[in-house]
Amino acid sequence: MNHEEFMRMAIGLSEQNVALGLGGPFGAVIVKGDKVVAASGNKVVPSNDPTAHAEVSAIRLACQELGTFSLEGCVIYTSCEPCPMCLGAIYWARLDKIYYANNKSDAAAIGFDDQFIYEELERPKDQRKLPVVELLRDEALGAFKAWETSVSKTHY
Repeated sequence: MNHEEFMRMAIGLSEQNVALGLGGPFGAVIVKGDKVVAASGNKVVPSNDPTAHAEVSAIRLACQELGTFSLEGCVIYTSCEPCPMCLGAIYWARLDKIYYANNKSDAAAIGFDDQFIYEELERPKDQRKLPVVELLRDEALGAFKAWETSVSKTHY
């Protein structure tokens, strides 16, 4: 298969999501070499999970399939440019490349506008709409110190 065929799979998942009334028009396919490792549509509505975007759902499936938390050597095809949450998950999963079809403007035009998140991240914490309050940092640092000195930790 080639890039266009993998992208058509992601687009097909987005169309299927709409046709079946499963939620947003989004689909994602993760590929390693020329093999599809995982594919998923957006599952926010049926799972009652706001983090179950197509990309995150596909990442979870791919990690389970490959038995690892690192998807190095894999690429993701997504029917729409990833939102900030999905982009973060893609970075954390260490995928090699993102291919997308629809862009942020296309998504915003149908009610999936993430611009406010990008704007919020640019603001100082005390000026954000969602209050962000640091609390009990000194106590919490104990776990960080234990991690730092642990000989059995797994780096990721």
